[in-house]
Amino acid sequence: QVQLVESGGGLVQAGGSLRLSCAASGSIFSIKAMGWYRQAPGKQRELVAGITSGGSTNYADSVKGRFTISRDNAKNTVYLQMNSLKPEDTAVYYCYAGSSYLRTYWGQGTQVTISS
Repeated sequence: QVQLVESGGGLVQAGGSLRLSCAASGSIFSIKAMGWYRQAPGKQRELVAGITSGGSTNYADSVKGRFTISRDNAKNTVYLQMNSLKPEDTAVYYCYAGSSYLRTYWGQGTQVTISS
């Protein structure tokens, strides 16, 4: 079993920055890929950014050049640095972790709101 705890969400003005953190505990030796999805009201959940155990990253086209995902394996934590934020980035952000046993774990979600 893996537990994920998110932090760092909040309210920020357009053009500002936030950094989200997601700390994993439990059977952390089984964790492979980690990353972030987001879901806005009335819309489907979408992948924002992901990172593999080897450090390879991928991003949604809408956030490329603005968001950076990183991973500290020693601290069992994944980060999402979000710069040049736009109102369209407003959503609940969910951390995920994929295990070697083909199971996906989810964080509790953290609200990110970008004001004009």
